[in-house]
Amino acid sequence: MPALDIDFIRSQFPAFSEGSLEGQAFFENAGGSYACGQVIDRLTRYYRETKVQPYWTFAASAKAGAQMDEAYARIAGLMNVTADEVNFGPSTSQNTYVLANAFRPLWADGDEIIVTNQDHEANTGAWRRLADRGIVVREWQVNPETGQLDLADLDTLLNNKTRLVTFPHCSNIVAHINPVREIADKAHSVGAHVVVDGVSYAPHGLPDVEALGADVYLCSLYKVYGPHLGLMVVRRALLDALANQSHFFNADVPHAKLTPAGPDHAQIAAAGGVADYFDTVHAHHFGDEPNAPTRGRQVHDLFRAQEQALLEPVLEYFRSRNDVRLMGPSDAAVRAPTVAVHTLNRNPHEIAEDLAPKGIMAGAGDFYSVRVIDAMGVKPDPGVLRVSFVHYTTRHEVDRLIAALDETLG
Repeated sequence: MPALDIDFIRSQFPAFSEGSLEGQAFFENAGGSYACGQVIDRLTRYYRETKVQPYWTFAASAKAGAQMDEAYARIAGLMNVTADEVNFGPSTSQNTYVLANAFRPLWADGDEIIVTNQDHEANTGAWRRLADRGIVVREWQVNPETGQLDLADLDTLLNNKTRLVTFPHCSNIVAHINPVREIADKAHSVGAHVVVDGVSYAPHGLPDVEALGADVYLCSLYKVYGPHLGLMVVRRALLDALANQSHFFNADVPHAKLTPAGPDHAQIAAAGGVADYFDTVHAHHFGDEPNAPTRGRQVHDLFRAQEQALLEPVLEYFRSRNDVRLMGPSDAAVRAPTVAVHTLNRNPHEIAEDLAPKGIMAGAGDFYSVRVIDAMGVKPDPGVLRVSFVHYTTRHEVDRLIAALDETLG
């Protein structure tokens, strides 16, 4: 594994040469990452050159449609799925809502689904509402001390009436990386489908969905250096079976079936810039590789190695203090670099406010994960302090974070 060339990486992001952001270390990446230059360029070019209805025969329209098709195909390649399994929507929250409505006609009253209390509300609320429509909703609960999900508890919930298991790849609070493949295999053994919320995981490297065994994988591209779109991979056999959520004449159109309203053409075209960025990173670090899934896996592992090295000192710092409680595991090998802490002596919002003048951008609150915070015995109001980063964060910024926390916490 080559070492990440951090100077090259940061040169791909206009934010790092933006004067208004000079001296600011960004530690709220779990809420949304900086956009890479490739995405910004594609979005600007689309609005300048092809802001017309796509897919007609005249040149500007044909070019617009080709740019959209390229985004579907290239992102699909990196995630090891086919282009017709990639769906874009305005957000993951809305994609999940649409998906829940598409699943419901497949099930009978009394059928069961399993949700967790580790999730962001976007991947639990829409499913829980199906309890009002005849579906039995069972909750896979976290350990209140660790915030983690125990596979043995899942075994007690699964049965021959289970139709769906939905859970996060990793929580935006606990950050433990759940064993997706093992969970998927358990669910499939009873005939259930698997929906994985990858919003908090995908910014750390696009996953190989085929290897994970997920039937549906959701993420938010604005957290993966892209435009404000939700990305939803739905495996083709399942997509064909789901109830149409679009116009009746779109029932057999893969990209339209789960899109009740018209898509944002410009942002879909701009999403191709995410693939541009990943391929640029790959070429710089690994050289030529014609196989897209291999490129995706190698960039994923490159990002993961960089982030794990930076996560170690952050976790060590919080482990050394007796005035905070680390939410989730203290081992960098099993968690994403999203670190939430329950601050025992001070309001987390006040701490975030004190960090801002020191050039540290961090957040505080419940982060739409009220259920897991409450399950771990922390009041959602005021919630927790959260610092989160991705591969473009530097060791110098991590050192600045620790120094600022030390000064702020006292």
